[in-house]
Amino acid sequence: MSSPKAPPVSLRPLTDDEFGPWSARASEAFAAGMGPARGLDPATALEVAHEEIGKLLPAGRETENQLIWIACHEGEPAGSLWISTQKAIPFIFMIEVLAEERGKGFGRSIMLAGEEECRHRGYDHLSLNVFGNNTPAIALYNSLGYTVTSQQMRKPL
Repeated sequence: MSSPKAPPVSLRPLTDDEFGPWSARASEAFAAGMGPARGLDPATALEVAHEEIGKLLPAGRETENQLIWIACHEGEPAGSLWISTQKAIPFIFMIEVLAEERGKGFGRSIMLAGEEECRHRGYDHLSLNVFGNNTPAIALYNSLGYTVTSQQMRKPL
């Protein structure tokens, strides 16, 4: 599914060969956002990210109730999407747009495709978390109709 401004993508399951590189990118992306939010240095943040993703995916891509897809445009990977269906409301753990594809509307396309997958599976809501300093992602989610359901705040002393 796509919108007029978003290039069409299709989602396909991640393969065994793709899991290792994808997992490394997922850990790096999570560490980049989570590290500053938790006050961690980059090396510690990456270590924590590897640990947390390992706990969430103990059986790798075969972990029950975890949907990990490669988003393809015209047969070529443009990014990925990880949605957990472990709880009543599916949760997006990661959306990735490959570096060379950023700024082309693929984030929107991938989100819309994930929403359609969830609708198809019988869900009527989808949730996610976004770090407060990720203004491009916040703008995308707002434009797609996501609303704030919880908010954490911090003040440096």
